[in-house]
Amino acid sequence: MKYLVTGLGNMGAEYDGTRHNIGFEVVDHLAEEFNSSFKDNQLGFTAEIKHKGRTIHLLKPTTYMNRSGKAIRYWLTKLKIPVDRSLVILDDVHLDLGVVKLKPKGSDGGHNGLKNIQQMLSTTKYPRLRIGIGRNFHPGQQVDYVLGRWEESEKKVVRETVALASDSVLDFCSIGIQRTMNKIN
Repeated sequence: MKYLVTGLGNMGAEYDGTRHNIGFEVVDHLAEEFNSSFKDNQLGFTAEIKHKGRTIHLLKPTTYMNRSGKAIRYWLTKLKIPVDRSLVILDDVHLDLGVVKLKPKGSDGGHNGLKNIQQMLSTTKYPRLRIGIGRNFHPGQQVDYVLGRWEESEKKVVRETVALASDSVLDFCSIGIQRTMNKIN
């Protein structure tokens, strides 16, 4: 059985280590854990890992966050993977730092990456793993906050959260969305 797991983020050194790129951090962690490496490919960097008889295709879109749907649609079609075996990993300012939530569907919640995915897939029914980055900003400063780098005091929690999210991805692919949601939500 095949899965597509997409970490959302922005390419480029200026975005490395930013809150908005936590999706990239999770798929990077998975690739490293399984001794896989990303290759520059069509509309993204891709890697492949095997876990409990499943083939998990990891994707870091090179289309930038707000156009992620184009890369996801391309890879779902190319790999012939149904939307329900696709998982999108993203940052969420509506969740506290360290909180991880898995949902089978939902609105974009104001997240431009999800807006584009919904538009490109013509559905809101695709699994997503939302990772809390907190809301430590004043009105009008959200863009600077999400594109800002982690504070030194946050880095330990971020490492633990990335590990939890990575385990949740493996659970999603091996025991299914419902059991994984019961475990982490």
